[in-house]
Amino acid sequence: MNARKTPAHLTEPRLLRLSLTIVALAFTVLFLVLPLVFVFIEAFAQGWGVYVASILDPDARAAIKLTLLVAVLALPVNLVFGVAAAWAITRFEFRGKQLLITLIDLPFSVSPVVAGLVFVLLFGSQGWLGESLQAQDWRVIYAVPGVVIATLFVTFPFIARELIPLMTSQGQEEELAALTLGANGWQIFRLVTLPNIKWALAYGAVLANARAMGEFGAVSVVSGHIRGLTNTMTLHVEILYNEYQFAASCAVASLLALLALLGLIVQQLLDVDAAKPIDSATRPLPAERPASSPLAA
Repeated sequence: MNARKTPAHLTEPRLLRLSLTIVALAFTVLFLVLPLVFVFIEAFAQGWGVYVASILDPDARAAIKLTLLVAVLALPVNLVFGVAAAWAITRFEFRGKQLLITLIDLPFSVSPVVAGLVFVLLFGSQGWLGESLQAQDWRVIYAVPGVVIATLFVTFPFIARELIPLMTSQGQEEELAALTLGANGWQIFRLVTLPNIKWALAYGAVLANARAMGEFGAVSVVSGHIRGLTNTMTLHVEILYNEYQFAASCAVASLLALLALLGLIVQQLLDVDAAKPIDSATRPLPAERPASSPLAA
């Protein structure tokens, strides 16, 4: 049977399609590809030796370690919060639900610099909690905890925002069916919910991790720009650039770009895997509870 042919009056003219394609490609090359290429060109402009020396510089290594540490610490918190928030919003009705959704979107609308300033006013030496923290000899602002907190603020919406639309569209029929078979909450999540959301969860984790490594504004406010201690890779790039060390600045920036490209590759692999058909017959079913269970029929 032949596929239905799209009516001619519903298709765009070939010239229009070609023009839009050229504009899109030109914009992508001009604003995305060329700047990235120039970063790598400038990074190797003075030779491989200068590039390696810039990466192995003690301050650069400290910035790299801090960036990876912040990403490692922020990701599990984002995973737990994202799943919990998506589950609550899509599976329950409660007062303040719309407010919770609005708060999740808050980091998308608030400038990261403003967010950093809020944390300074809250945890700084003259802030609301500053005296209490100083009495306990705890440092948040101008220390690693402040960098982690600022990063968490700007990254926590990503996983929740990936999961909420998916879990809403999927509904909870499969979960209710598992419940009638005697599954407990953990079994339902592990055997039913998690397989259904795993690709969106991984996709959101990639986006959150990329933002964590590339965050500048909020981290810049709370870090204090202390070399070797609170400077992330983005802050170290700025310092080197302001000191006219362009090759070293681009070297560190190129490493940051490589990490971002690695995340993009992982994202594309996840898209390919997510597009594969899922055979529901191969999914394990939770074992039935004994007859004495209150959930047993």
